[in-house]
Amino acid sequence: MRKKKPPEHANHERWLVSYADFITLLFAFFVVMFATAQQDKSKAKLVAESVRDAMEHGQLSNVWTNFTKPKKVSDKKADSPEPPAGSHPSVAPDKKDPPKKPGMATQADLAKSMEALNKGLAAEVKSGKVTVNLGQRGLVVSLREAAFFASGDDAVSATSFPIIEKIALVIGPLANPLRLEGHTDAVPIHNSRFRNNWELSTARSIAMLELLRQRYQYPSERMSVAGFAENAPVDTNATEEGRGHNRRVDLVVLSAEALNGEPSASSPTAPPAAKPPAPPANVAAPPKK
Repeated sequence: MRKKKPPEHANHERWLVSYADFITLLFAFFVVMFATAQQDKSKAKLVAESVRDAMEHGQLSNVWTNFTKPKKVSDKKADSPEPPAGSHPSVAPDKKDPPKKPGMATQADLAKSMEALNKGLAAEVKSGKVTVNLGQRGLVVSLREAAFFASGDDAVSATSFPIIEKIALVIGPLANPLRLEGHTDAVPIHNSRFRNNWELSTARSIAMLELLRQRYQYPSERMSVAGFAENAPVDTNATEEGRGHNRRVDLVVLSAEALNGEPSASSPTAPPAAKPPAPPANVAAPPKK
């Protein structure tokens, strides 16, 4: 007798296939939605390509792998915009170096000016009427009293104008500030005009400033005066020759290094507006309109 085949076992898990397909499509949908919400277009493009590849080849696991893997260095360079041709990267300025004003003479320029003065004033330098030196403070032109002033007086001698003109022609084009410094010897002075050496040294500085400003049109905003009396000698005060060297007016063309400690001509800051005084405690405030 032939045996009957047992009935086939019903597969009750076939629904898992449809469920898995649904979950796959749902996951792909949310990945695409997430990618479109990002600002990085290159990542969105990468995710879209990965989803398309997974849908075609059934490798959905590659979607998340390609999306989360880090980019290569070459990719990052491609994303960053290249600077335009001819441009240079910005470099922070060095705070230690103060900005130089346009036309400000450097030490090398001042050295050339010293050579020009020594050449143009060779006779005066040889006779001791003028000395020219270059130091850390700048270019210093010393005018001895005997050739430019009468004893105890602050009037500039007219016979010295040709010498001053030669100096003005050389230092005039320099944009560096000019300081006129008066000096005397250690012998006290007291006459009808000057009570002490302080007044005499300062008056001679002012007289030289006025001559440069009026006769040679030297800019007044670039000049300043100082009086040192007998407190900055260049020679001994024990001899007549030494005292003659100390009686002088120095024309100092200040260097950029010397200007670091000098006051700059800047517009004053306006004071803050004063607040109206508060009403006394025992006075009622006016009603609001």
